[in-house]
Amino acid sequence: MDVKDFYYELPKELIAQDPLEDRSASRLMVLNRATGEAEHKGFKDILDYLKPGDCLVINNTKVIPARLFGVKEGTQAKIELLLLKRRGDDVWETLVKPGRKAKTGTKISFGEGILTGEILAVEEDGNRLIRFDYEGIFEEILDRLGQMPLPPYITHQLKDKNRYQTVYARYEGSAAAPTAGLHFTEELLEQVRARGVKIAEITLHVGLGTFRPVKTENILDHHMHSEYYRISAEAAEKINRAKDEGHRVIAVGTTSTRTLEAAADVNGRLAETSGWTDIFIYPGYEFRVIDGLITNFHLPESTLVMLVSAFAGREHVLSAYELAVQERYRFFSFGDAMLII
Repeated sequence: MDVKDFYYELPKELIAQDPLEDRSASRLMVLNRATGEAEHKGFKDILDYLKPGDCLVINNTKVIPARLFGVKEGTQAKIELLLLKRRGDDVWETLVKPGRKAKTGTKISFGEGILTGEILAVEEDGNRLIRFDYEGIFEEILDRLGQMPLPPYITHQLKDKNRYQTVYARYEGSAAAPTAGLHFTEELLEQVRARGVKIAEITLHVGLGTFRPVKTENILDHHMHSEYYRISAEAAEKINRAKDEGHRVIAVGTTSTRTLEAAADVNGRLAETSGWTDIFIYPGYEFRVIDGLITNFHLPESTLVMLVSAFAGREHVLSAYELAVQERYRFFSFGDAMLII
């Protein structure tokens, strides 16, 4: 399967640079995955497509302000660091720029010495393992010194860190936001519950590997990085009950989708569990859990477009994206949404 099969033309001006003042004011394309027909709505209209008994699955991960700017001790050369994954007590896997200044043993100072780090090792993929030293609580220091790790296609400065968090973000650990959930407000979630829709919370800490471009011509040669997930007994019970009673399970985002599909048994049943997943979903995959998907519009040739194509059909998805371009939808993290049912 060729990566070029998932390409589409996108004018740069359609890449959303800023979040809307009202989270739920975004547009919503509703795509019928059986027919490929599309409707144009507002995100608040999603209530019209949810039925009593449905189970909405949300990812309650919280993005950490994982981008740090420091200087190399001795030379004072500027170094940018991105926290990717906690690997132990005060040891993190990181992405460092420029890499040539970040050899094993290099010491870096952040915030005039409030936080310091030493590079312990250089991994095969070029990522660095860094051990941090500090006084106090690491998360509080990170909140003071760190910036939100916005994707490279967003060039504007984020004025409010919370706008790159969902309103239900709870457990810290992500290097990127589960952006499909950014459209929900507390008020809209209450309206969802009032319709008799169950909401199940799961956790997947989103890594940057999810968004890395596919550089292999044959997508089957692409390697997905692993991400940590957790499903509680309560969430598993809600999802299983919805399936047992003939209701739909609708995932909010590709992160929720990957978690559910990775954790389910061959019959689509879930149990309390946690672990790491590097599941790669592309056309031909048979879904075991989800019946619907709320998602944003994703980058051309990305694994996320491939996942959506697996669910709704590549031709339907690319036609919908072409229509979204024509209708001037806003794309990517701070952009508009799509409901696929």
